[in-house]
Amino acid sequence: MALDTADQATADHATTGNIAADRLKSIVERIERLEEERKALASDIKDIYSEAKSAGFDVKVLRQLIRMRKQEPAEVEEQEMLIDVYRRALGMV
Repeated sequence: MALDTADQATADHATTGNIAADRLKSIVERIERLEEERKALASDIKDIYSEAKSAGFDVKVLRQLIRMRKQEPAEVEEQEMLIDVYRRALGMV
């Protein structure tokens, strides 16, 4: 028995809906897995900072160094120059 046009449209929509639902579920599960990995990595990073602190390193300075290493050398040089100019203007040197 053949489906009429309305029944076929309903069947097509249900199939498309299932495909979209499966795709959505897959995306959500992948995001959840990555969020868990990010949480675990954040915990690992925190542990490393604690280790550095117990070894006598200044954690604030370490964080600043890591932030600087992500930048282009010219950008770091410009920032350091501006900090020096500002420090001199404030009489901090």
